[in-house]
Formats: sequence, structure tokens, C-alpha cells
Amino acid sequence: MTRGYGTGDEYGTPRNPSQYDDRTRELPADQQQDPYGRQQFAAGRATPPGTTAPPVNAARLWSGGVATAIVAALIGLVGVLIARALPKVEFLGPLASGPLGSGQTAVLCLLAAAAALAATGLAHLLLLSTPRPLAYFGWIVGLCTVVAVILPFLGTSDLGVKLASAIIYLVIGIAIGSLVTGAAVSATGGRAASR
Repeated sequence: MTRGYGTGDEYGTPRNPSQYDDRTRELPADQQQDPYGRQQFAAGRATPPGTTAPPVNAARLWSGGVATAIVAALIGLVGVLIARALPKVEFLGPLASGPLGSGQTAVLCLLAAAAALAATGLAHLLLLSTPRPLAYFGWIVGLCTVVAVILPFLGTSDLGVKLASAIIYLVIGIAIGSLVTGAAVSATGGRAASR
């Protein structure tokens, strides 16, 4: 009887499966392929094409936004304390009004918290509607921060007050931008960072 081409076996001779290197048995279950060549997806590792996953975990995003609002308000408070204590700048009230200044300090802290919540709302809207949400979010927050830093220099107050205001607004803007971006990435399971 003739031998098979390149096999060393005669036609019709059953082959021993142990002779072959079956590499699919060595692969983890999430990397094996079905008979049609489609990759099997493990839960949480990858999203199969054609399926939709919830785009945003709103509870995670907004809990991060509330935490950011608290941080922003505290940055405003600490900034006022530093501006009034170290260089003796009459920031938000005369020095005789105490370390916290006038009632404008509370207004600054509330505005910083409101800005953080507004940024969270903006991030949520962009995550649901735009192709590269974090790029747009970064530009919007960055430009708003630049405006807030420039505005004190357009007034007639003392140079020390202008510098203190600009520095405090800059730190608040950086904190809001970075913390809300982190909350958005976490709320989308990292998908927002790759879009």
C-alpha cells in the first residue's frame, strides 16, 4: 500500500492524537477559540464586538464629584488661611476680621464646590454624547481655569490680593480637572481614557 504524502503513515491508518502538539489545550479559557475562530471573551476582560455595555456608572461618577466638591471647598479655605496668615495679604477682608476674613470666604468655598459639581455634570454629559469625552473635558476645564486666573488681574485691588486669588483659583481648577477626570475614568471602567 502507498504511504501518505509527508505523513509516514499509510492511508486509512488511525493516528494517535498524542503525537500532535495541541497548543489550544495550553491556552487559558478566555483565549481559546471556538470551532469558527471567534475569540471567547471572559467576563470583565473584554467586550465582544456588537455588544453594548453601560457607558457610565453614574453613582461612582457622582460620588467622585461630591468628593471633589469637598476637596475644592477645602482648597479655597486653606488658600484663604495661607494668604491671610503668611504674607499678611488682606484677602477677602481686612486683617482685623480674623484668619478667615469676611463672609466672602464662605462664598469662595461654596463657589468652588459648585464648580466641582458643575464639572461632574459636564463630564457626565460628555461621556454620554461625545467621541473623546476626556479630551473635550480637559480643554473646557483648562480654559475656564485660565479665565478664572486672569480675572483678578483685571480689577483694581492690591497686587498681593490679585496674586493670591489667581493662585487659589489655579489650584482649585487643577484639582477639579484631575479629580473629576479620575472619577470619569473609574466610572467607565477605564474605557473613557481609551476613547
